[in-house]
Order: sequence, then C-alpha cells, then structure tokens
Amino acid sequence: MKNNKRLILKIFLYLSIFSLLILFFLWILQILLLNNYYEYYKTNELTNTLNLIKNNYNKDNFNSILEEVAYNTDFCVEIMNEDSTIYSNIQNNKGCIDPNNNINVFKEKKNFIESNEKSFKLKITNPRFNNLTLLYGTKLDDNNYLFVNTSLEPIDTTINVLKNQFIIVSIIVIILAMFVAYYMSKSLSKPITKLTKAAKELSNGNYNIDFNAESDILEIKELGNSLEYAKNEIKKTDETRRDLLSNVSHDLKTPLTMIKAYAEMERDLEVSKEKHENNMNIIIEEVDRLTILVNDILNLSKLESNMDTINLETIDLTGLINTILNRFKIFQYTKNYEFIFNYEKPLIIEADKQKLEQVIYNLIGNAVNYTGDDHKVYINVFENKKDIRVEIKDTGKGIKKEEINKVWDKYYKSEKKYKRNTIGTGIGLSIVKNIFILHKFKYGIESKENNGTTFWFIIPKKIKR
Repeated sequence: MKNNKRLILKIFLYLSIFSLLILFFLWILQILLLNNYYEYYKTNELTNTLNLIKNNYNKDNFNSILEEVAYNTDFCVEIMNEDSTIYSNIQNNKGCIDPNNNINVFKEKKNFIESNEKSFKLKITNPRFNNLTLLYGTKLDDNNYLFVNTSLEPIDTTINVLKNQFIIVSIIVIILAMFVAYYMSKSLSKPITKLTKAAKELSNGNYNIDFNAESDILEIKELGNSLEYAKNEIKKTDETRRDLLSNVSHDLKTPLTMIKAYAEMERDLEVSKEKHENNMNIIIEEVDRLTILVNDILNLSKLESNMDTINLETIDLTGLINTILNRFKIFQYTKNYEFIFNYEKPLIIEADKQKLEQVIYNLIGNAVNYTGDDHKVYINVFENKKDIRVEIKDTGKGIKKEEINKVWDKYYKSEKKYKRNTIGTGIGLSIVKNIFILHKFKYGIESKENNGTTFWFIIPKKIKR
C-alpha cells in the first residue's frame, strides 16, 4: 500500500532536504576540499610569481619587483649562486623553509645548481610547522638561480577561525532553514488544504462553500477559480436534474391519469359508439404525447452524451421549411394562426435532414406557443455569399435580457411555477441547441420585452467535414 503523506509534510521535507544539500556541498568545499583547492591556487600563484621574477631579471625595476613580491605574498624567495645567497626574504615570511636548518632542502638546491638543469620542482614537509611545502627552482643565468617556496596547506590561524565559524553558521542555518521550511510549507499548503476541505463538502452536496483561495500564487488561484466554476456548474446541473425530474414527472402524470380515467370509463360504463370513439381518440392522443416526450428525452440524452452523429446530405432548405409549415396548418385553420415565410427560391445546403427538420419544427412550435394575440409567426431566410441565416420570429412579450441565455436550458421558465405549453415537451430548445453544436452552426436569440423574440441560426454554404 502506498504511503500517503500530507502536503505540508512533503513541502517541509523537500525544503529541509534542499537546505541540507546546500550546506552539505558547502561543507565539502569549505572543510574537506579546502586543502586541495588551496594547493591548486598556491601552485598557480607560485608559477606566476616565478615567471614574473624571471621575466624582470636584470631590469632596472628588478629590486622593486622583489620587494613587491615580498610585501604582497607569503612566498619565500631566494636568489643564489654556487657560493652564496644573493637575496632572501625567508626570515621575514612565516612558513618558509630555512635551508640553513634543513639539510635536505640545502642538498636539493645544491644538486639542482650543479646539475645545470633549467628548472626543478619539489614537494617536501617543512619540519618547522609539519606542513607540506612546494619548492620551485629556475635558472636565471649562467651563475644565478631563483628559488621560491610556499606552504601548500593553510597554516594561518584565520583559516581555523573560519572553519570553526563555518561550523557554527551551519548549525544556525540548519535551525533557520527548518523554521523557514515549516513557514513556507504551511503558507503553501494552507490554501490547498482549504480547497481540499471545500471539495469534500461539495462531494457531500453542500453548495454553500467558497473556492476563492486566499493566495498570491497564480496556480492556486486558478485552481480555486476552476473549482468555483465546477461548483456552479454542478449546482446548476443538480437543479436542472431536479427540475427535469419534476417536470417530466408532471408531463408523464397528466397523460397517464387521463389514459387511466378514459380506460376505466370504457371498462366500467356502457358508452355509445360515438362516445367510445371519442374516448379512444383521447387515449391515443395522450399516448402519442407520451411517445413524443420519451423520444425527446432520449434524443436529448444522446445529443448531450455525444453519442449521436450527423449524417450530412444535400437538401433543399426552402422545400424543408414548406413541408414543416404544412404540419402547422391545423393551427391556421382552427386558431387563425398566420405563418409568413418570405422566401421561395430553392436553397441547396448540406445538413442532417432529420435533425434540421427537428430544429425548425421545434422553433416554429415554440413561436406558436409564445407569439402575440395577432397569432403571427415569421420565418425569414437571408442568403449571403458564405452562409444562410434563418430566423423564426414571434410577436409575443419577449424575453428579459438576463434570461435570454437560460432559454436553452431544459424546462426553463421565467416563472418557477410550471406551465404547460400549447405543443411540445419543454425540452425542445435544449435539443435544438445540441443539434446546432453538433453541426457547428452559429445560433442565438434576439428579443426585446413586449416586442417579440427571434431565434436565428446560420448555415455555412460549405460544411467543414
């Protein structure tokens, strides 16, 4: 089983380990590798000094060069010939090997002078301080030789002070790092912990929570905003689900009640043939209404689940609209509705005929339900170079601006109280919206209060396959 750790603990551990690693590398460089680095540095510096003296030999400023080396460095400089020492600063510099007190060094120098070699190098332990010393020698001319030596190990008390100081500083830094790591881990994890608790509340169905993270970290703010958006969408979906169940139950209950009542009447009462036919027609109409409702719910479910696909085919838009308008002639004859279609020229488009037919039928049906007392419904078609705009307009009371986008929701009503439409099931516009999305059609609503509503959509002349 995987060992899960709290976020605050993981951040604390990572920051602490990071701080310790930095101190570890500093410890290696400052304590363990100090002598190695010191040797490398002094070797290079010794070589440069040796070349400086050699290059200025026999020049007017040679003496000043020697004085400058003696003053600015801790190098021990000797200029000798076969008989004696011409120049030496050994007595002035700490850590120098005195050849008078070290027979081995004296012999090495003599051997070099007698060997007629141009240069030599020697590492030797200085018995005076028991430290490793580097001795360089080079031939200046036929008679004179230059020797420079320096300690390869830091023997100054300042080095020891710095080492001890570094140990103390390391302890203080470790303690401070722990406090800083704890503070940072707590600061970073606090808003995330808050979001986690709020998410748990959301999973329990509590929508009265706030995901706005009190943090100046962009990613945490974006996470909080995303969760806040998700909460609102889940809340909206949950409310829609409850409304859908309520409204569908209402739609199912009414026809079922009527079917049962008329069926019982047929069973229990002796009715005339005319009455019998009337009862059967009512039962059939209610069954048809149930069928439409169930089919609409299934269609909407398929569309919203992206289970449905479109079957593009070439169709005549004008002919399709006229065919659909023929179905609404019953309203023209019985209730004096007037359907005004202003386009007669054939318009050939590519679309899913069945779904586009459902769109136009639902939009005209919606206009029938909500048009004004003049009972007029307008179907306008405008052809452009690249597309075709279709409008279905009623003359009703219109829709408030803040409610326009909600019209596409299932069973949305401007009033909470449920009201049965003249025709339709209450989810027709949701089906229309999903068909538009499936076709990638642009669509929208234009409405003013007391001045009617226009539903429009645009069909591209060339569909991107």
